Amino acid sequence: MKLVIVAVGQRVPDWAQTAWDDYAKRFPHELRVELKTVKTEPRGSKTLETLHAAERARIEGAIAKGSRIVALDERGETLTTAGLAKRLKTWQLESDDVALVIGGPDGLDPAFRSAAHERIRLSDMTLPHAFARVLLVEQLYRAWSINANHPYHRE
Repeated sequence: MKLVIVAVGQRVPDWAQTAWDDYAKRFPHELRVELKTVKTEPRGSKTLETLHAAERARIEGAIAKGSRIVALDERGETLTTAGLAKRLKTWQLESDDVALVIGGPDGLDPAFRSAAHERIRLSDMTLPHAFARVLLVEQLYRAWSINANHPYHRE
């Protein structure tokens, strides 16, 4: 199974890339994690609908057919780490690949968000996109460690 994080925005600070790389290499071969970045639509004088449509097209182009789509959204379901571990176990049993999608500065296209198989939230607080990527990959690794009885997670 592969977890693909699709994130709008291509530039992240060095610390965020270093953290991403550190967690991504920890995953076992049977649960690979991959980051696909898509270009943020230039703002200019475009309408929000135009921006969303352009980014949605890029996001959909980055997602393999048949993938379970999980939109990260501030209005999504709140999960604990243990809840994410249970969800990960379910995804592993039911899906080939899972695409977790982080929108751009203006969020995700409403129709895309509604069409996603699931919507989850990372935090009640607003997070910088680079930090959201790092938080997500860390929590996915932690969820795997819980399911594998790996000592990384301690309660």
